[in-house]
Amino acid sequence: MAIGVSSQQFLAIDTIRENVILMKNGGLRVVLMCSSLNFALKSAEEQDAIVYQFQNMLNALDFPVQFIVHSRRLNIEPYLDELLERQKAEDNELLKLQITEYLEFVRTFVEMTNIMSKTFYVAVSYTPAIAVTGFFAGLLYALGIKQKKTQDAADTFDEYKSQLWQRVDTVVTGLSRLGVRSAPLNTEELIELFYGLYNPTEFEQAARTSNNKEARNTNYE
Repeated sequence: MAIGVSSQQFLAIDTIRENVILMKNGGLRVVLMCSSLNFALKSAEEQDAIVYQFQNMLNALDFPVQFIVHSRRLNIEPYLDELLERQKAEDNELLKLQITEYLEFVRTFVEMTNIMSKTFYVAVSYTPAIAVTGFFAGLLYALGIKQKKTQDAADTFDEYKSQLWQRVDTVVTGLSRLGVRSAPLNTEELIELFYGLYNPTEFEQAARTSNNKEARNTNYE
């Protein structure tokens, strides 16, 4: 007989708390959203300087970081819907015709070209030397060894968080020297990010509905 298993059991994330991701293995993560840098438009001297500075930043790190590029096909349906509403509300026939032609041009262009939006992230990690979770936590409980009190656990989390944010500051400073701006995602943004990664279809539908509502509200204001 098949037994239903929650998909959360296959995720490495345990919870998100105070802008920090807590992993099931006891590790902590902070995710930075970063601005882009058009390397190809730089001169040869500027490119060499960027590569050298990036090399220096990596060599200065004594902890792991992960660079992530998230690509998603650009959804322009909300923009087209907004143009359609403006077309219906336009009284000038010439402008209405121009909007119609522009709509067809954009729709055709998008259908022929795979336009992608890219978002850049850096994940900064901190894993305590001893992390008692999962199987080992259950084993200790079975042996009658009590876990730390709630206050002690809170103090430990604050200590680990402090260590993690020192690493975050180091990465932010190193990226700024490359000309890349970065900012940590807060709890709500992290939840939205992971929900979109694990539920791309539902996330796009929700975003499309939200954008349509905003477009209608803008037209009526």
